[in-house]
Amino acid sequence: MKKPASRAAGEAASADAEWELRLYIAGQTARSVAAFANLRRVCEEHLQGRYRIEVIDLLKQPQLARGDQILAVPTLVRKLPTPVRKLIGDLSNEERVLVGLDIREVKAS
Repeated sequence: MKKPASRAAGEAASADAEWELRLYIAGQTARSVAAFANLRRVCEEHLQGRYRIEVIDLLKQPQLARGDQILAVPTLVRKLPTPVRKLIGDLSNEERVLVGLDIREVKAS
């Protein structure tokens, strides 16, 4: 089955795009550490050499939560490629992370 042209074009553009990711945390909690480790693992496996992760600790810089409208932590924000996407939690469900970041499409059931 052929994909819609807009979807195919978007995939081609993001296939070699630079990924800019922000992980908002609140201190070095177990969930924050797990979220960072899980994110690095997914990025290394699926975006080798094409990603940049910025970790923002809201205990040190609470004013930065307003810009991306952060209501819970840990929260991952995909800044690039656009559109912006957000995921909340420790990022332990790899399939959910891949679909949420639009790295992989949802599997048909």
